[in-house]
Amino acid sequence: MKIMIVTDAWEPQVNGVVRTLKSTTRELTALGHRVELLSPLEFKTIPCPTYPEIRLSLLPRRRVAQRIEEFAPDALHIATEGPLGMAARSFALRNKLPFTTAYHTRFPEYVQARFHIPLAATYKFLHWFHKPSQAVMAPTPVVKTDLEKFGFTNVVLWTRGVDLDIFQPMESKVLNTTRPIFLYVGRVAVEKNVEAFLKLDLPGSKWVAGEGPALAELKSRYTNVNYLGVLSQAELAKVYAAADVFVFPSRTDTFGLVLLEAMACGTPVAAYPVTGPIDVLGADGPGALDEDLREACLRALKIQRADARAWAEKFSWRAASEQFASNLKPLAAHGATQKQATA
Repeated sequence: MKIMIVTDAWEPQVNGVVRTLKSTTRELTALGHRVELLSPLEFKTIPCPTYPEIRLSLLPRRRVAQRIEEFAPDALHIATEGPLGMAARSFALRNKLPFTTAYHTRFPEYVQARFHIPLAATYKFLHWFHKPSQAVMAPTPVVKTDLEKFGFTNVVLWTRGVDLDIFQPMESKVLNTTRPIFLYVGRVAVEKNVEAFLKLDLPGSKWVAGEGPALAELKSRYTNVNYLGVLSQAELAKVYAAADVFVFPSRTDTFGLVLLEAMACGTPVAAYPVTGPIDVLGADGPGALDEDLREACLRALKIQRADARAWAEKFSWRAASEQFASNLKPLAAHGATQKQATA
């Protein structure tokens, strides 16, 4: 199948959306599909206000239409609701081309946290954007249910995976500080609630790996914390393996790939009992979920590293990508029907 994926999130961004799309593309190609990515790398861009790491494509409509026409995909997937996603959506509707979309992040909650825009307003926009989609792919059953509560009627599941060859238990001393070592990995932004971790009174030492708009302020306020920048996956695996507990303070993530990466390296998780951690860990996973994040961190120290690795082994990118492809099958069949009708 010829699959075109349109995304406003792409390199040099380092986040869960980019990693998901890269891993999915790799697995789809291995399964015999031909995948074409349409990303901001092909366009003139400007930095997103208050979030310069994200680049917004300028006037992409004509170029997006040209690329879709040239590739002539069997299935069109729109991964994000940004300028490229809007342009692809417009083209698909004008040409009566079926397409799927995805809900990667709790965008309304992020917008509320950053700009104080009411949730209802943003969900209204999302409902408008995704309504014509053949299927809105959500990462977990809880997110699927949440979207349906807001009136979405076309939601299907597309889970996530982890690269078990890169992220694996190993001897690592790259975090050479007092134990126990508590680690956060991810974007350093207000919606990630990183400060909830940094202000905890914990034994040992704390580390933060990642960049984002809140980094400078947090570094100036929490000088006792150790900070790393953006790391390659191989470097990141060593960091996970060197930590005693991975702390996930976000209350708004839809899944949290970093949870799987940490556990694949044998590092147990401490988090709030919210969507994301609950979906990944369930009731029996190797993590400590508690509204008292400090208590969760201390309980996580008692979890066996072998149990964390065994849990992560249940998730694979191959299975997740096959699920993604199965959601596209009705589109391919629709296209074949149209071609036969015009033959």
